[in-house]
Amino acid sequence: MRSSGILMHISSLPSPGGIGTLGQEAYEFVDFLQAAGMSIWQVLPVGPTGYGDSPYQSSSVFAGNPLLISCRKLRDDGLLSYEDSEEFVPAEEDRVDYEAVKRNKNRLLRKCFEQSGSRLEKQLEDFTAKNPWVSDFALFTAIKDHFGQVMWSRWPDQDLRMRKPEALEKARAQLKDEIAFHIFCQYLFRRQWFELKDYCKEHGIKLFGDMPIYVAEDSVDTWTHPEVFQLDENRVPTRVAGVPPDIFSADGQLWGNPLYRWYYLRFHKFGWWVDRMKGMAELYDIVRIDHFIGFANYYSIPHGAPDARHGRWIKAPGKALFRRLNAAVPNITIIAEDLGNQSRRVKQLLKWCGFPGMKVLTFGFDGDKTNPHYPGCYTKNYVAYTGTHDNDTTLGWAEKADPKVLEFAMKTLGFSQVSEAPEAFIRALFKLPCDTVIVPMQDVLGLGGSARMNFPSTIGGNWLWRMLPGQLTGALSMKYFLLNKQTNRR
Repeated sequence: MRSSGILMHISSLPSPGGIGTLGQEAYEFVDFLQAAGMSIWQVLPVGPTGYGDSPYQSSSVFAGNPLLISCRKLRDDGLLSYEDSEEFVPAEEDRVDYEAVKRNKNRLLRKCFEQSGSRLEKQLEDFTAKNPWVSDFALFTAIKDHFGQVMWSRWPDQDLRMRKPEALEKARAQLKDEIAFHIFCQYLFRRQWFELKDYCKEHGIKLFGDMPIYVAEDSVDTWTHPEVFQLDENRVPTRVAGVPPDIFSADGQLWGNPLYRWYYLRFHKFGWWVDRMKGMAELYDIVRIDHFIGFANYYSIPHGAPDARHGRWIKAPGKALFRRLNAAVPNITIIAEDLGNQSRRVKQLLKWCGFPGMKVLTFGFDGDKTNPHYPGCYTKNYVAYTGTHDNDTTLGWAEKADPKVLEFAMKTLGFSQVSEAPEAFIRALFKLPCDTVIVPMQDVLGLGGSARMNFPSTIGGNWLWRMLPGQLTGALSMKYFLLNKQTNRR
């Protein structure tokens, strides 16, 4: 079935408190998608944000981000009593002030814990029993708080770094209340997430999630499962992830995430990956696997290298991993983020898996009609986008494009003014043969480059954009309802 949807992270909703949440505005967005004749809501990773407030540098592959919990919904559910004036009011409604939001949300969640933690004791016991990851996550987070957010591999207590049983038991006793608080927050996140997911299902909307291929070095995953990663005896990475130099970056991209010990994982039947994918299948209906290329061959850079110039390509497990995942987790739809230079091995793996790949329309005009992202090169088994969270908005792209590139796009898509670019690209996207098309919310609203979500390989100033209240209108939903009908999409 031909389908369509919108890419917008939870944090971009116009919720009270300075950041989008799982509250009323999320339900209103689901209503908008349904009214617009769409069936997919794509979000970014929902784990606790890490370095640079990036959702792709999370402290856990299983935990949810407490910043996305709706305090208004907690109040409606009788779990939190507070005045509206206690919530943070941002100076700029279309930007997230992460530090201010964290301080405010932490205070209100602790107030909720004091008011309702004891009342939910049975639910919390059941939640902890059903989610074995949460105890380690809560302990890890409490220890990091205790040590002033220092990276775990630099904790002053070596026995804690190395997870000596006596040290762990001592920390659990000393930090008992903090551990209980962090478990409580994870319970609240999941409670609100699955209520929203049920609402999506009732309204014919699929939740489309995003799974980074790598995990953050400073994460509970590397602390609890060092054997899964390329770490030395002191738990320091020996090789790290990135991509080699290309036309976009002379030095390549040095991501710094620890790489996997694939031979260990294969010997243990990829158990860690099975657990991770089961977690994704619980949260989402569809999952985009970020940097799918890395499952065929991955770029390995020495730890401590100043840039990505001196890395090398190494074969990854490919079919063996996905043969195991397909058998263990059959109830999830996977999309492969296959953007970038594809080797023969990558193409063979993608073909064997049968997963849809990705196309990005704004990539399609820098060259000629042989460009794989040019509209004439799209086929059925792709998810097509005007742009992604890592690209400029379509209007921003058009405003900055080389005149020859812009002229090529105008002739191909039939528009004559830069301001017409978003609508022209979206209409062209919906007419493509691809089964699924996704439009970033910024393009739906026709916003310029100031609404861009992320500049890859930069720290600070990213992941900030928020939609303003009142921008979801009946006229806008009707416009897309008609477009879906004209192009036979849902």
